[in-house]
Amino acid sequence: MTNNPSRLDPASLDRFAAIVGERHALREADDIAPYITEPRGRFGGVSPLVLRPGSVEEVSRIMQLATETRTPIVPQGGNTGLVGAQMPDRSGTQVVLSLSRLNRIREIDTQSNTVIAEAGVILEKLQEAADAAGRLFPLSLGSQGSCEIGGNLSSNAGGTGVLAYGNTRELCLGLEVVLPTGEVFDDLRKLKKDNTGYDLKNLFVGAEGTLGVITAAVLKLFPKPKGREVAWVGLSSPEAALELFGRASEQAGSGLTAFELISDMVLGFGLRHIPDAQRPLVSEWPWHVLMEISSGRSAEDARETIEEVLTAGFEAGVVGDAVIAASLAQAAAFWRLREGLSEAQRPEGGSIKHDISVPVASVPAFIEQAGKAVAAICAEARIACFGHMGDGNLHYNISQPAGGDTQAFLDLYPVMNKAVHDIVRGMNGSISAEHGIGQMKREELIATTQPIAIDLMRRVKKAFDPAGIMNPGKVI
Repeated sequence: MTNNPSRLDPASLDRFAAIVGERHALREADDIAPYITEPRGRFGGVSPLVLRPGSVEEVSRIMQLATETRTPIVPQGGNTGLVGAQMPDRSGTQVVLSLSRLNRIREIDTQSNTVIAEAGVILEKLQEAADAAGRLFPLSLGSQGSCEIGGNLSSNAGGTGVLAYGNTRELCLGLEVVLPTGEVFDDLRKLKKDNTGYDLKNLFVGAEGTLGVITAAVLKLFPKPKGREVAWVGLSSPEAALELFGRASEQAGSGLTAFELISDMVLGFGLRHIPDAQRPLVSEWPWHVLMEISSGRSAEDARETIEEVLTAGFEAGVVGDAVIAASLAQAAAFWRLREGLSEAQRPEGGSIKHDISVPVASVPAFIEQAGKAVAAICAEARIACFGHMGDGNLHYNISQPAGGDTQAFLDLYPVMNKAVHDIVRGMNGSISAEHGIGQMKREELIATTQPIAIDLMRRVKKAFDPAGIMNPGKVI
C-alpha cells in the first residue's frame, strides 16, 4: 500500500517532466488517453502524467524522485496486457512510466546464442533481428506486433512456443532492473550456469512491475530449424487429441514445437470474422489440432516425421482427417487462423474468459467437467475453447448465447468464473497460466492461495518496495 498519496502538485509534475524533457512528458488528455485504456476496455484509469524515458539513467532518476515524493509508478510496455497490470487506478495519483523509447537491441552474440534487448523492443522486431542473424527467438504471441520485451518478461508471457522452448522466464539469462530507490541492478550476464546465491532475476520475471522496472534483458537464441512442417488435424474428441499428442511427443521428441487444441465452436468464430479465413479441412470435426514439427537436420526429416505421426494416428483411429501445409503461405494461413481466434470472439458479443492450466493428462477431464458446469449456469452459452494443449494451457472462454442480452450474460461472470476455477483448483491447476494476475485476479489469488505463499510474496514486496510505490494494487 502507498502512504495515502494525494494528487500530484504542479511543482512535482514539473520535476518529473524535467527528467525526460517536456516532449516526452505527456500531460494533455488526448496524449495520455492511449496509456490509460487497455485492449478489453475493463480497466481504464486516470493519470496526470505519462513519462517516456529514453535511457536507464532517466528511469533511475524518475524512481529516485518517486521514492522521495512517494509517487506511485505504473510501468507500461506495449499495453497489450489482459489483466490490467499496466493500468493506473482512478485516483489520479499514479504516474505511468512507458518503456517504449528504450527500444535498442544492444547486442546479438551468435556464438553464445544470446541477445541483449531493451525493455521497449517490440517482440516481432526482436524475432526479425534474430532471423537476420541466422538465429531463432522462439517467443511467439498473437500480440507480437505491438507487445514489448519488458512486458513479456514482467508477465512471464507464454505463447505457442512454450512446448519446445519454455516460457519467457526460461528464455531469460539476465536482467537490468531499476529498483524503486533508483538503484540499478545490472545482471546482464550470458551464463547458463550460475549458482552464486539466490537467482534474483527470477523475482522480477513475472512480478508485473511490482518490484522494479525491467530496462533490459539477456535472452536466449536458438539455431534456426532447417525444416518445419505444419499440419491441421480433425479429431473426434479431446481424448483423441491427447493420444495424438502422446504419439507425436514420442515420435518427434523436442522436434514437436507446437500442439494447439481448437474447438469447432471457436473455429467457426474465426471463419466468420478473420479476413480471408478458410476452413482447413473439407470435412467438419468437433475438435482440431494445429501441429508443428521442426527439424534441425533437414526439411525432409521434418516432413518424414510429421507424415509418420499422422499415418500412425490414422491407423490407430485417432486422427479423423488431416492436411499438411503444402507451402509456407498455407502454413502461415493456418497460424493466422489460430492467432486470430481471440479477436474473432469479440463480434460474437459478451465473453467470460479464463486463462487456465491443468496437467496435460487432465485436459480432457477438465473440458468435460467445465462444460457441464457452464451448461448448468447458462445452457445456451457457447464455449470457445482453444489453446496450448501441449503445455496444459487452455483459453477457456465462454461467449454469450447468440442474440442474447450481453449485460445479463456478463452479470454471470462471478458465478461462471468460480465454477470454472473450482474445477481447475481441484486438478491442482492454475487460474492464470500466462496472462498474469494484475488487478483482475488479485482478490481471487489472495483468497484462494495458501496463506504462507501470500505472506512470502508480501515479505518480498516489502523488502524491495518498502514505500509501496511500485505498481500498487497489482498481484498482491
